[in-house]
Amino acid sequence: MRKLDSVVIVGGGLAGATAAFALREQGFGGQVTLVGAEVAVPYERPPLSKGYLRGEEPIEKAQVKPESHYESEGIELWRGRRAVTLDPHARWVNLDDGTTLDYDALLIATGAAPRSLGAAQAYLDGVLYLRTVEDADALREAAASARSVAVIGGGWIGSEVAASLRQMGSEVTLISNLPRPLERVLGPEVAEVYRDLHESNGVRLVYGHVAGLDGDRRVSSVVLSDGQRVAADLVVVGVGVMPRIPLAIRAGLETTGGAIAVDEHLRTSVPGIYAAGDVAAAWHPRFGRHIRVEHWDNAIHQGRTAALNILGAREVFARTPYFFSDQFDLGMEYRGYAPAWEQVIVRGDVPGREFHAFWLADGRVAAAMNANLWDDGEELLRLVESEERVDRARLSDPGVPLAEAA
Repeated sequence: MRKLDSVVIVGGGLAGATAAFALREQGFGGQVTLVGAEVAVPYERPPLSKGYLRGEEPIEKAQVKPESHYESEGIELWRGRRAVTLDPHARWVNLDDGTTLDYDALLIATGAAPRSLGAAQAYLDGVLYLRTVEDADALREAAASARSVAVIGGGWIGSEVAASLRQMGSEVTLISNLPRPLERVLGPEVAEVYRDLHESNGVRLVYGHVAGLDGDRRVSSVVLSDGQRVAADLVVVGVGVMPRIPLAIRAGLETTGGAIAVDEHLRTSVPGIYAAGDVAAAWHPRFGRHIRVEHWDNAIHQGRTAALNILGAREVFARTPYFFSDQFDLGMEYRGYAPAWEQVIVRGDVPGREFHAFWLADGRVAAAMNANLWDDGEELLRLVESEERVDRARLSDPGVPLAEAA
């Protein structure tokens, strides 16, 4: 086995920073270099669409670790630098300023970039995306003077941004290409709860496909394919992200579904190179396929697992996907993996927004969600991971304990 003296981590987000500190926690005494494209000290992204965007939380609260910890742990933090090429045989990475970094092991955690709108005149002033702390700062400033805001995209980022901007006092229209926000991932039954949530808080919901933007230099409206126009002098685009894989492609690493393919140990197709976080599609032994999860929890745990395996462990990453969202007064947690399902069962007080939801596939709970109920998370996880068939009538009955639904 090659002697491990230096580890280079490309990507200064949550996965990369978590891996760097995990190496030190495990006693690695060699060189650890963390290269981040952003100037900011590595931070968690969920607050960008919530508390930080609304000006309720400082960015320091979102930092993975304070800047001083990198120095005290002997982690070289290279901020505002981007890796452009790597030689997997000679084991070096070349940065955009011409610096070359040698490595014995490399972790690619370059994350993802916002998917562009691709509509006519998408370059107009007043069209913003949200991915970085600078994006959040620009959006907060622009929203303060905007007369009307249109948020394009009914997924998690779009619905969270729409909620936060409305809480900040903006007149907000949320445009989705499905009748309800979050319908693609949650299905119409649960998505209807979010539709009611946004409408009751003053968000205007519009269903349609964006054909283009209108305006002279600055955006003035969003044009839909049916000819409808949504007036807006500020447009936020939240139509998904694309993994940052050019570095991997140029190095000949195997990809799948537009992401870096890694095995259950987070190893790429090239020895000595690992990948974690939004950029990685990891083989999941329970699901029997590569899956990519864009969330805080996944970045933390994959970063830690990658660090352990770089140091010689054989830890399998088989964690059940988990994510959370807070919008207005509705907080939720979702556990499981349900790209398709046959039925959604909801139990509890749906009008009062305190309920559980279950996505069933082949008679088993593929995913479960708790909405404003915070005591049953572990029970829901056990139900998902048991992969047992459930009695649908008992599962839908709030009087039956979750442990007795299988």
